[in-house]
This record gives sequence, C-alpha cells and structure tokens, in this order.
Amino acid sequence: MFSSQKPHVIGLGLALTAAINIAEARNHAPTISGSPATAVTAGSSYSFTPTAHDVDGNTLHFSIAHEPSWASFSPSTGRLSGTPTNAQAGTYQQILISVNDGRASVSLSPFSIKVNATGTTTPPPGPVPDLGTNASLHGLQVFPPSDPWNEPVDVSPVDANSAAILANIGTSISLHPDFGANFDGGPFGIPYVVVPDSQAKVPVTFDIADESDAGPYPIPPNPPIEPGDGDNHLLMITRTKLELYELFGANLTTSGNWAAGSGAIFDLVNGTQRPPGFTSADAAGLPIFPGLVRYDEVYELGQINHALRFTVAKTRAAYIPPANHLTGSSTNTLLAPMGMRVRLKASFDISSYPAPAQVILRALKKYGMMVADNGSNFFLSGTADARWDDTVLNSLKKVKVSDFEVIQMQGIVTR
Repeated sequence: MFSSQKPHVIGLGLALTAAINIAEARNHAPTISGSPATAVTAGSSYSFTPTAHDVDGNTLHFSIAHEPSWASFSPSTGRLSGTPTNAQAGTYQQILISVNDGRASVSLSPFSIKVNATGTTTPPPGPVPDLGTNASLHGLQVFPPSDPWNEPVDVSPVDANSAAILANIGTSISLHPDFGANFDGGPFGIPYVVVPDSQAKVPVTFDIADESDAGPYPIPPNPPIEPGDGDNHLLMITRTKLELYELFGANLTTSGNWAAGSGAIFDLVNGTQRPPGFTSADAAGLPIFPGLVRYDEVYELGQINHALRFTVAKTRAAYIPPANHLTGSSTNTLLAPMGMRVRLKASFDISSYPAPAQVILRALKKYGMMVADNGSNFFLSGTADARWDDTVLNSLKKVKVSDFEVIQMQGIVTR
C-alpha cells in the first residue's frame, strides 16, 4: 500500500511546487504614475499622492528616498505632505517614491521640490549681473545671509586638533593661488559664465546619474570650460533667475551631445539642500561658484563677503556640513574631512601685501576657506581670468599653513 501510494504523493508535491512557481512567474509588477508639484511657498501646504495599481490584486507598500525634512510620508498610500517654513526654504532634490507588491518594485522618476520663502518666489530687487564669462555680479549676494558660506568665523572657537591636522598637511607649505592670468599660455582656474534666462537648455548624460541633477542645463555656444587639469568644470548662472548650474567633467561628444561626470543645480537666492551623501560637481558635494576668488569682488567691490574654497591631498572619510559627500577611506581623525574650515590667524600682518591681495587675506581672516576637493595642499581656487595680476597673486605664496587655524568641527558625518 505504502509503496503504491508514494509515487502519487511525490507527484502531488511536484504539482504543487510547479503551481507555485507558475504563480510567482506570472506575477506582474505594479504600476505607479503621477506628476508631483515641484514648488511650494513657505507657509503653504504641499500634498502629492501617486496613483498605483497592481493587476494581481497584491497589497501595495510605498517607500521614499530623500524625504524632505518638513514633510511626512504614508507607506500605505504614498502620500507626501507637509507645510514648510521660511527657515526650510531651498530646493530638495532627488526625491524618489517607489511602490512594491512584495515581489517587484517600481518608482516614479526622481523629482525636486523648491520651497520658496515668503516674499522670495522671485529674486528680490537688487544688482543684476552682467552677461558673459566671469561677468560682474555687481555685489549681488550669493545665497541667503544665514547660509554657511556667508557666515563669519573670525571669532569661532579653534578645533582642539587644529595643530595636529595642519601638521599632517605640512605647516611649511605655502598657500597657493590656483588661478591667474597666465599659465601655459593662458588664464588658469575655474571660469563661470552668466547666461540669459532664455538660454536654450540641453540634456546632459552623466556618469554618476543617480547623484546628479538631471537638468537640462543652459550651456551656451563655446562655453568657458575649466582649462588644464582634466576636471573640466563648467559653471553657468542664469542672469535674473539666479540659478547656478555646475558640471564636472563636461565634454561635447563626437555625436554633438553633452556629457559629464556629475552635475548639480543650486538656487542662488534661497539656497539648495542636497540629499545627504550626494556629490555635486565637487567632491565635497558643495557648490563651486560661491567659493571662488572672483575678479569683480577683488577689484570692483574691494571686499569678499563669503568663505573660499581650497584643496588638500589627503582627506578623512568624513564630511562636515555644509559639505555633503566624503571621499577616501582613511579613518585617521587627524586628517581633514571634506568641509573642514580654516581661517587665517587674526594676528597675521597683511600690511605689506598689495591691496588686492589684502582683500583676499581679509576674507580668509573673517570667513576662512573650506576643504572642497582632493588636490594639491592648500591650493586656493579662483577664476580663470586674463585680468588678474599674477605678481599680486603670487605674493600670497608667502603665507604658510602654520598661519592658519582649524575652526572647531561639529556634526562630522562618517557614513
């Protein structure tokens, strides 16, 4: 009896297994659709609920990546909602809503939400930049006054490890202006271009697409790309909308299309909050333009009212806000993390330096400079501009690493 039934039991088991496998194979992925609003005014409510469906009747569960800090999210309905405040103004990027049925998952295209502070839905009246390469901004402030780039650090506490961190860099190393009028036959540094708001925007293909802003980007004909070292940065500002578009590794392919390693878009009026851990066109996930030494500020304004940007050769695998991205793998706490800020000591005598150099040195005392990328130690970034006086800039090389101090570091991120 038992022997005659055994094949039947096995056959039943195989049939059940086959049925289950067939059912799993026939599972259909859910669908999701919807067009979320991409702007909201502070104090106003925001709400978006995607439409999702599963033909198999499976229970659906929603998830979100890079949820704005002011919003709440429902895993059962996919509803994203909230009321941002003026303090939360800025652009929240790469928001990704997904739905899954327990077996398969699909997502909407990543989107951004721009929170406009009350009264700043359009750029406030003020100086209007000129058009063109390295054009004057006529004193226009970049980012809100409360932005870290605009925060004075002349009275901020010194970090307990300041001396040891600077010793690791090399206290006898000179500050080096990595910009000027002539190197290898032409200007060197990172140029920028102010374009009309009507400048046609073009798509860009990215190597790091998942951390880049999709665009399109307002690339003008024959744009000024950073010469020299292969970083090929391309920085564009729309004249009155005051949107900053930055590309790393920008190149026009043989097929006539634009490509880049990475790219980021920033709101120069309200500021932009990038998702944690995201790069930009810079290794630290920072915007590049706000940290440049610019000709119009040094010679027209006679003052620089923001922090500057510099590089170091070795960094700790960590970052400090407003930096947003880390590089390297070292856990050595005596190496500089991305975003580390240093300032020129208040006691440093600048009286013997040429007047334009003094403008830069005063900014380094009041606002300091941030580690933004890996590169040669204490290389200070500025614009590639034929108007610079290289003799004046070279006088900065008399300043040593030992003349600086590290600002107290708080909120270090190591993941």
